[in-house]
Amino acid sequence: MSLLRERDGSVLTLRIDRPEAYNALNREVLDGIRAGVDEAAKDSGIRVIVVTASGEKAFSAGADLKELATMGPDEAHRTMAYGQEVMRHLERTPVPVIAAVNALALGGGFELALAATFPVLADRAQLGLPESGLGLIPGYGGTQRLPRAVGPRIAAHLMITGARLSAERAFDLGLTPVPPVPQAELAKTVASLAETVAAQGPSAVKSILQAMDLGRDTPLDGGLRAETGLAALAIAGDESTEGISAFLERRPAQFINRKETR
Repeated sequence: MSLLRERDGSVLTLRIDRPEAYNALNREVLDGIRAGVDEAAKDSGIRVIVVTASGEKAFSAGADLKELATMGPDEAHRTMAYGQEVMRHLERTPVPVIAAVNALALGGGFELALAATFPVLADRAQLGLPESGLGLIPGYGGTQRLPRAVGPRIAAHLMITGARLSAERAFDLGLTPVPPVPQAELAKTVASLAETVAAQGPSAVKSILQAMDLGRDTPLDGGLRAETGLAALAIAGDESTEGISAFLERRPAQFINRKETR
């Protein structure tokens, strides 16, 4: 298997397991990511997805160039479209996705991190979209997500020159909300963060992600209407009853897993 699925309580870890190929994103890996996202969307007991990789050299060096080199235009179009579909599927999942980037994240690997809710970077991680140097362009959403994340000028510079970002520079640009951590502490840091996320109201988290996705490419007024509807449902829901009661009683909220109540 090129992608391993590991469940620990409310956290589902998707581990790319092709270290000998710098964890390149072949069809089997993309299929595994999509299946993992589908599993999390259907299982209310899963509250966080962590995407990570085996080995110490690369989170992912991107698409499998050996596969791409033999493709004609029709097959290449289908492959790019499927990669974009998987990234969008990951981006739109109702479960927060944390990308634990341990080392190189290039091409599709960087695009995978961009599609996550947010990445956490080891201090040795490097990010980049080097496709232009190969006569290619980013094909898994990089030309669209990177400008939205860092602005068009910085994105254009990175893609046209193929320059790499250090973990510290990525943090400075807002690509990660967490300061880079030593590689040896990455798993512990991500696990602690996943535990914090999993403790929040799952319906509230889902609604926040939904509102953000709806508002991403919508004029402000449309996004605000979506937020109003989702906020009203949250206020009237059972989850907020527990959350507010816990706050007033000065105790941790206990959000019951819907799956456990069936």
